[in-house]
Amino acid sequence: MKYYAVIDTNVVVSFLWKDNSVPGKIIKLIFKEKIVPLLNEDIINEYYDVLTRNKFKFPLGKVETLISRIRSKGIFLEKEEALEEFIDSDDIVFYEIVLSARCTMDAYLVTGNMKHYPIRNYVVTPRQMLDIIEQEKELEKKNNNKSA
Repeated sequence: MKYYAVIDTNVVVSFLWKDNSVPGKIIKLIFKEKIVPLLNEDIINEYYDVLTRNKFKFPLGKVETLISRIRSKGIFLEKEEALEEFIDSDDIVFYEIVLSARCTMDAYLVTGNMKHYPIRNYVVTPRQMLDIIEQEKELEKKNNNKSA
């Protein structure tokens, strides 16, 4: 089963800091095509703007390769206007893309900054996203054993 998710920039930053972290596992699931990133150009630009900040000191080539890989695995969507208030206006686009996606598919917004978004069952932490995937895997395994 594939999962569709908008990936907040903080998850991508965490992957570059430590690729075997929980957020790192989310990005690796994109590479394995288990998670399909939901994107638009504003999100790609936000990734690039944040990841190339001097404070992070991430090598430009590594940043460009990562963004290119995420882009190549993703689905680009138009935004659905959000009516909620946001602490950080840069976060709105991530929420608007998940709203758009949820009109036609089951989709999540994966973030390490839960307080930046409205409380919704589809706004999840990286750990919660991994738990959702694991629960589905266990359910499939259980169903396969019943039919065997």
